[in-house]
Amino acid sequence: MDEIDFSEERLMTTDISSNDVPAGVPAAVEVSAARPKGVEVIRNALKTMPLSPGVYRMLGEKGDVLYVGKALALKKRVTSYTQVARLPERLRRMVSETASMEIVTTHTEAEALLLEANYIKRMKPRFNILLRDDKSYPWLMLTDGHPFPQVAKHRGKPVKGASLWGPFASAWAVNQTLNLLQRVFLLRSCTDAVFNSRTRPCLLYQIKRCSGPCVDRIDQPSYARLVEQAREFLSGKDMALREEMSNEMHKAAEALDFERAAMLRDRIRALAQMQESSVINPASLHDADVFGIWQEAGQACIQVFFIRGGRNNGNRSFFPAHTKDEEPGDVLSAFIAQFYDDKPCPAQVLVNHPLPEELLLSEALSLKRGRKVEILSPQRGEKKQVLDHAVANARDALHRKLAETAGQAKLLEGVATVFGLDAPPQRIEVYDNSHIMGSHAYGVMIVGGPEGFDRRAYRKFLIKGPVTPGDDFAMMREVLERRFGRALKEAAEGDLSNWPDVLLIDGGAGQYSAVRAVLDDLGVTGVKLVGIAKGPDRDAGREWFHTGDAEPFQLDPRDPVLYYLQRLRDEAHRFAITTHRAGRSKTLVTSELDDIPGVGPARKRMLLNVFGSARGVKQAGLSELESAPGINRETARAVYGHFHPDWTPN
Repeated sequence: MDEIDFSEERLMTTDISSNDVPAGVPAAVEVSAARPKGVEVIRNALKTMPLSPGVYRMLGEKGDVLYVGKALALKKRVTSYTQVARLPERLRRMVSETASMEIVTTHTEAEALLLEANYIKRMKPRFNILLRDDKSYPWLMLTDGHPFPQVAKHRGKPVKGASLWGPFASAWAVNQTLNLLQRVFLLRSCTDAVFNSRTRPCLLYQIKRCSGPCVDRIDQPSYARLVEQAREFLSGKDMALREEMSNEMHKAAEALDFERAAMLRDRIRALAQMQESSVINPASLHDADVFGIWQEAGQACIQVFFIRGGRNNGNRSFFPAHTKDEEPGDVLSAFIAQFYDDKPCPAQVLVNHPLPEELLLSEALSLKRGRKVEILSPQRGEKKQVLDHAVANARDALHRKLAETAGQAKLLEGVATVFGLDAPPQRIEVYDNSHIMGSHAYGVMIVGGPEGFDRRAYRKFLIKGPVTPGDDFAMMREVLERRFGRALKEAAEGDLSNWPDVLLIDGGAGQYSAVRAVLDDLGVTGVKLVGIAKGPDRDAGREWFHTGDAEPFQLDPRDPVLYYLQRLRDEAHRFAITTHRAGRSKTLVTSELDDIPGVGPARKRMLLNVFGSARGVKQAGLSELESAPGINRETARAVYGHFHPDWTPN
């Protein structure tokens, strides 16, 4: 089934924030007026709100989305927000900040649920339960358009002409399955370029993890049979496959072909290893996701196990935001809807708590999948054991996170004590530069806080200049001007969520003075500036700290706060180095063909496919260029003229 179209053009979107919007106002038309706030906004919106299914959005004064909800009957659902005394504290604050509302009507409540999850994941409203999931999932890919298909890992969008299996919870999980496919089915994992250039078997053939199709050690029909067996295995037909391989082994032994019999024996053993534990690889589950939730100390952890083809594709822990005082079923329901917004649903979903709108969520997931999706809460048997295993993992993961958070809180209290802050810092920003003699210069910012490193807040700054090569002070000035130029605008609008408490720089008195001057010029106040200078002989543990309001000082070499500040500095340095290297690598991947007018990426690829390299293109004659597939006469003459400037066209 095709993905449901949630574009604004297809859906009827109406701003109903004003109290003078006439009935029957067209979709997607916003009427501007002086807007009230809070309950009055909602009461005014109710005057023109339909009873149809749909999604509503509460907006703040700056147009930011505060909350997204769905309803079978919009008017009835939104009316409940006017009874403020019956709302929990979180929603009371949301109502008080509401300056306008928008609605989107849908055909059914199931469509509204899917649209709500899509909006929440995309807009991240701060009063909704939020899924924190910014990582892509690896898949197992089998190429279809090659005589000898390749098996490999894949991330990102589906590839045309390839079959995908997954998702897998981690790279480790997909690597395990990839290794198994190599051992059991002897499929190649090398790229087409490596495959085409081989003249003798590689190491994988020697260790019996590849059948050697690149050097004709196996014919195409035999390799195709291995591919078909791999597809059967990935589809969950393990027992039939094992029986077939066992019969082949016995036939080989009877024919005294002991080498082939031993190879088949090893393949059967490797296949059996994946089914050793009934809890990790449950026989009663074929295609399912298992969700186990554990709540404690105002936080929640959801452990997800991916079961595909009867095998465990790994598990991952999630810590959704804004779950304090929420019931576990409500958290699970919101989480699952967002979880499947950008990934396919399996046939079964197992949960350890009943969901408040289980039938509706099942209908919505079935609509998205195109086939029925069951939501189960097993109370006994093997499925219950798998669910208990997921819950135990969720409990342990949450306990680890709480312990780490407690330790982090003590470190931040220590930072506040060392630098004389009124309260533990919630956001520490660390800056660093990286370049080679001024070339490929980058500045970076990393962020630390109560939950450790906040990698979603990291920023890269390509130095634009003009900057004298090697002038670190000028580079830092540019980075800070760009960073705080935006931060000051946000602060002027009342948004202090990204305002730092501490700014840590790698350097001594000179760097401190330079950065202090930049902050003063920009009018930045309320930020504690700290310079951390390496000790004699760059000896870690003997760093000097510069704060401007006291003499430079050192901390005890065994002080945990010193270790923490060193980690912050080293993380900024690591991020700067990797950013610089990535930027430098991009500039190294260039070609003389890039400078030829009329030769874009597609034609460049065609030329390289035909002639092998830019040097081969340069040495080609005009007739060779004109006869190259996909290259017209004008392009061929432009390429030839570029490399032969003395040549004059006829």
